[in-house]
Formats: sequence, C-alpha cells, structure tokens
Amino acid sequence: MNKTTIALLLSICLSSLQAQLNNTIRPQDVTIARDVWGVPHIFAQTDAEVIYGLAWAHCEDNFELIQHAYAATRRRAGEILGKDGAIFDVMQFMCEAETIIQEQYETAFSDDFKKIIRAYTQGMNDYAKAHPKELLLKKLFPINEQDVVTGYLLGNIIMTGAAFDIGKIFENKIHNYEKHATQPTGSNGFSISRKRMQENKTVFVSNSHQPLEGVLAWYEVHVNSEEGYNMLGGTFTLGMTPFVGTNKNLGWTHTVNHPDMTDVYKLKMHPKKKLTYWYDGKWEKLEVKKMKIKVNVIGIKFPVTLTFYKSKHGMAMKNKHGYYALRFSANKHIAAAEQWYKMGKANNFEEFKTALQMQQIPCFNVVYADKEDNIYNFCNGLIPNNRAIGYNWHGVMRGDTSENVWQPTFYKMEELPQLLNPASGYIFNSNNTPFTATKAGENINASDYPNELMGYLEKETNRSIRFMEIMDSIGDRKMTYEEFKKIKFDIQYAQNTFYTYNIENIDILPNLDPNKYPDLADVLDLVKNWDRSTDKEDENAAVFSVAFTYIIDELANRSALLDANTLPEEVFVNALRKAKKYVLKYYGTIKVPFGKMHIHRREKGSDLSFPSSGMPENIAAMAYTRDKKEKGKLRTYSGESYILIAQYDDNGVAALETINCFGSSNRPESPHYTDQMEMYVNRQLKKMTLNKEEILKTAKEIYHPGERVQK
Repeated sequence: MNKTTIALLLSICLSSLQAQLNNTIRPQDVTIARDVWGVPHIFAQTDAEVIYGLAWAHCEDNFELIQHAYAATRRRAGEILGKDGAIFDVMQFMCEAETIIQEQYETAFSDDFKKIIRAYTQGMNDYAKAHPKELLLKKLFPINEQDVVTGYLLGNIIMTGAAFDIGKIFENKIHNYEKHATQPTGSNGFSISRKRMQENKTVFVSNSHQPLEGVLAWYEVHVNSEEGYNMLGGTFTLGMTPFVGTNKNLGWTHTVNHPDMTDVYKLKMHPKKKLTYWYDGKWEKLEVKKMKIKVNVIGIKFPVTLTFYKSKHGMAMKNKHGYYALRFSANKHIAAAEQWYKMGKANNFEEFKTALQMQQIPCFNVVYADKEDNIYNFCNGLIPNNRAIGYNWHGVMRGDTSENVWQPTFYKMEELPQLLNPASGYIFNSNNTPFTATKAGENINASDYPNELMGYLEKETNRSIRFMEIMDSIGDRKMTYEEFKKIKFDIQYAQNTFYTYNIENIDILPNLDPNKYPDLADVLDLVKNWDRSTDKEDENAAVFSVAFTYIIDELANRSALLDANTLPEEVFVNALRKAKKYVLKYYGTIKVPFGKMHIHRREKGSDLSFPSSGMPENIAAMAYTRDKKEKGKLRTYSGESYILIAQYDDNGVAALETINCFGSSNRPESPHYTDQMEMYVNRQLKKMTLNKEEILKTAKEIYHPGERVQK
C-alpha cells in the first residue's frame, strides 16, 4: 500500500472519528434521490442522517420560507414581513418559549431524539453556510436546537387556536368571544376497511386542507433509514419529520379539531392604582414585560417596543376593553416533534397507540389505517382535567379568582373520544364532531364526555353531511377503489343544505325572498335552481362563489373567521349584490362557466394557470380570493393541497398515490415549481413508492448534500 493511499485512508478515518466525537453528520453518508417530480427521497444508515438530509433537501426547495419561519422563532419575522410578520413575533413572546424550553429541554426529549434535533439543526446550518447569498437576515443563522423546538411551539399555538385569541385581543374583538371554530376549508381523513372494498385492500386517505402557499403549505418528502424509519408524507417549513403520511405498515392523517385548550380571563383592575388587579381577595401587581422588535415598512426597519404583562393566569395584554390574560395548553408540553417521529416509526397499532400516549401533540384528530385492517379515529387534545365546574369555559372567564385557573394536568389519552374498527367498515373526519365518525348507530356518545369542561365540538360541516349522505346511498355494498376516489374528489354540496358550523345560517342565502329583494330576483332564481355542483363547466355556481368571498371578508372584519357564526340577513343580501355587480362587470352575464372565472395559479413567479373546480365545504374543498393580477378572476389560495392515498394488504403498502397542488419546489426557476398543477386540477394522482431499489433505479438525480449532480 503506497503512502498516498495510507494518508487518504487515515484522513477518512480521522474525519469519521472527528464526526463521531462532535456528534455531527457527514454529508457523504446521506443520499438524496429526486424522482421525476423532484420529490426528495432521503437514504442513510441512521435516522439522524436522513433527518439531516430532509433539512438539506427542504432548504434546496424552500429556503426563503424556512427563513421566514425561523425568523419568527427569534422574534424577527417583522423584519422580513412587516406588520404581518410581527404578529408571529408577538406569539413567540406570548408563549414564553425561551423560559419554557430552557426549563424542559433536557428532560422532555430522549437522548436518541436529541440526536435527531441536532442533525436537523446541523442540516439547516450547513445549507445556510454554503449559500450565504440566499440569506435574508444577518445573524439569523446558525440556528440552535431551541429554535427548532420553538418552531413547534409556534405551530401548536396556531393550530390550537391560541393565536386567534391573541389576535382578537389585539383587534379589540375579544368581547365578542365564543369558542368552537374552523377555517372555511378544513381537512378530511378517511379510512376504509377492506371488507368495504372490492379489491380487498384497506384504503387510507390523507386529505389536509391548508394554505396552498406559505409557511403552512405542505412539502412532500420520503425518509428511509437502515434503522427502520421508512415514511412518505408531508411536512411544513419547520418540520423535522413528516406530520402526515404512511410508512410500510400504517398511515395517519390529521384534521384540526376544536376541544377547549385555551382560556381568556378579563382582569378586574384597580380604579386608581395602575397595573393592579384583584385576585383571590387581594390586589396583585402585573409584571411588566417589554418586547422589542423591528418592523419592516417600505424597506426600512423601524424599532418597536410592545408592552405585555404577566399575571397569575399567564401572559396578559391590554386593549380598549381592558386587560386580558391567556392560559393555553399548547406551550405546556414541548416534545411534539418526538411524538410525530415515534408515530412514524410505529410498526403496528399497539406501537402507534403507545406513541399517542405521549400526549405531546396538543390537538388534532388522528385518522388511521394499517395493513392489519385496523381503522381508527382519535380526537386528540391536551385538555386540562382540573377545570372547576360551574364556569362558562366557552366564553371570557372572570380573572379575579384562582378557582378557574387550571393546572397543567390533562385528560389521559384513554379518556378522550376515539373509535376503533366500527362494524360499518369506514371512518371519517371532516373537522366535524368526533361523535359522528362512521355510520349512524355505531358512533361513540357525546354524553360520555363532560363537554362543559372538555369543549368538544358537537356540530357538523357540510363536508361531513355530504360524506354521510353518499355513504348512506351506497349502503352496505362494497365499493371499487375508483368509485371511492370519486367520493374523495366530490365537488357537490349536500342535497338539502349548505350548512357548516362557522356560517350556521348560510341557508338564508338561497332562500331570500325575491319579492323583498327584486334587484336580486335573477340571481336568487339562479342559485335556487343550481344543482349544487361546483364543476368547472357549471354556469350557476359562480355568483354564489363570489358572494362567499364577500361573506368571508365580513367574517374577517369581525375577527370571526374561525367562530361559529349566525349572520344577519343583510350580510347575505349585501354579499349577493356585490357578487352580482362583480360578475356583470367582468363577464356581462350572471351565468358564467365556473372554471372561466376560477383559476388555479401561483400567487407570483409563474403565469401558468388552469380552470379550477370546487368551493369551500365541498369534500374536495377549495377557497378563492379575488385576484389582483387578473381582474375578474378568483384565484385558489387554500383547500385541497397535499393528498395521499395508500392501499394496504397483509404485506403492507400495496399501492401509493399522491399529488401536491403546485410542485415540490418553491423556487420559480425550478421545473418543479408548477409541474403537478395540471394533474392536480384534473383530480389525478401520481404513483409513489417506498421501495428503495425502485426509487434509485428511476431517480432523475442522485447526490449527497452539497454535491447536487444530474444523473
């Protein structure tokens, strides 16, 4: 052996030893294979190494938005996004992230998962160091492990609704406070037992409805390690692992649910002494908490100081109605990331249930299926189990007593609503009550749960009504897979109602009296005779859809987008008048093909667009905004986003299909910025696999992080 070879081998050994001593990942030990759609498949020996690869690949596709998200963990989002980013800085401050993570980090995570966090952090930092020209803020990188965990805390605050309570206080709308809320689009999860399928396979559908772009848009990724972590699914900008998807044995998805996990207290302030509030029979002093941030206004970063307070209840804010304190469960546990990881590592239902028992994820329904033909719905929630009886926990609480200040102990997983393997052979959730998750007569009973203390939703969405309507029409017969896919992509409203619980009296709209509103007689006749289809060829749905955008505007102005609302008749009348004026202005007639007006297009970076179908509260839901670029068009912005359908037989995943709304990259110069759009609008899915050999054989690119080379 010559000296050169010996020196090279010695260098490799020393490099490997140094990496082990520093507990760092070597990029050459990680392989990224990009398929024809640009989806990254990450292969490595260890779980930590594939998570490093996930971080690197995600940065390659989405580094700008990742920086937006991590800026929020450092209270610097306002420097990039202006006042819209500053609200995320406020949320980071309100959740007391630094204090809580410092107190819990060492004990909250296992030593093995700390390696995962370090690997993900290293992947982010290595990419940032290698691409300095892409950095948006000075000194944002390197990030640390605590920043990563803070990202999860922020996400949980948004998803549990605590963020909207913070927003309501800021908007001076907290006096209208009432809980139980949803976004207009929502999500779906379906699990169908093989006894209901002619192909004798269990069918699982992950059908989350999210913003189509931005930090909460789905990113598709596949991780595959030699330690048994082999999962394909979707994650967000701050996600170390897939949040939804499937491994070779089982799959799960989430839908947002609405148990009571946040409480707002109005403080009784002293009439003369500043910052003094009455609590348990004596006057207490609010602790002043100053937050200093910078807010970008037309390219200039202005320093801003905001004042908050700390009370016995939690962090507090002042608005024109008084002082309000918040107490929420989303920041009481910090190890949600490890729970998602262990869910992805589970091989069977018992292991999956053990992961759920960690109770680190504070919310979400879980819809599940596996190769053993188990189907399951679990209405998860980090719900305090020591709330005092006799208080209205759905409204603003009195802030003058410790009786209603709960301690951070929570109902156990076994005490929460769940349904396993109903005789009907199907399970669903569409952001509706967990007490209708299958065929009537086979559901769990709401009366078994103390709703005045747990706050579970007991209402339906139009999607849930429509799905039950379809399944009732099918009866007990078996479906084909293609027949079921048509149900999943259904774009009709329920036969007899538009009802959904965030606009509970929306059925006023098609039933307005034309004699009372003669100027709307033609529009009302159109809506009344509409077959409730939102297909792109339908000519009767357009006016209703535009009216819906104006109703959403009204809800936003009331800070009530996420509330259960009963709106005055005049809101619907005004919405129809505006819609009629809008449609006539741009099309000259109220009968417009739906797809001529409604388009699917990136907000920026591409002019490619396609006619779109679907509306809010369809099973295949789609929400639109009035487009600024093409006047008269309504552009998609939320709804159907990442869709995954898996079929399981006794050996595991037998077939796997997915689609994303635009593509796998958020970079306009990438061919994968828009390459899934046409399939998406046509309700088509792409074939995927978890098989390493097949992926490597057909991959379009195979490389190590930092060495991207065309195959």
